Amino acid sequence: MKNIGVLALQGDFHAHIKALENAGAHPLEVRTAQDLAACDGLIIPGGESTTMVKLIGLENLLEPLRAFGQSKPIFGTCAGAILLAQEVASPAQPSLALMDIAVERNAYGRQIDSRVAKIDADGEQMDAVFIRAPIIRRVGPDVKVLASYQGNPVWVEQGRHMATTFHPELGTNPHIHRRFAAKV
Repeated sequence: MKNIGVLALQGDFHAHIKALENAGAHPLEVRTAQDLAACDGLIIPGGESTTMVKLIGLENLLEPLRAFGQSKPIFGTCAGAILLAQEVASPAQPSLALMDIAVERNAYGRQIDSRVAKIDADGEQMDAVFIRAPIIRRVGPDVKVLASYQGNPVWVEQGRHMATTFHPELGTNPHIHRRFAAKV
């Protein structure tokens, strides 16, 4: 069984660990480059992207994460999607730039505007939990859109990488985590 790490510096990493277990995968908490080296794939969870960037810097994980993403799959949810994006706006911030997407931070609104919406995701109906979610404003030619909400991509895939602007780990449908586990 492949080891799928969950970046455990900040954010909702515990829910991803449970979702991976429910999907039949073997999750590991990742806090250091040594932890990352034991993984075959990685999830970067939701949380606060500015805080995550600072913590990644403090733990000297920026370059190890970029190198990991050059050969192994990464799945980013919400703040994780921001960290995978090539372009980040509102405001601009550093990212891993591993996916050819442009995102606008907190574009669905403030915390009070958070919502659960029904989406058709890869042929399945599911609840999508949006919490201060980014909007994907641009996708590159090699990016496949797997689900949209209000006309905007909310689940995308490019090669080995995936990103959602919502939180699939907070729903009951294991489809997205199973798909990522299969990529690993």
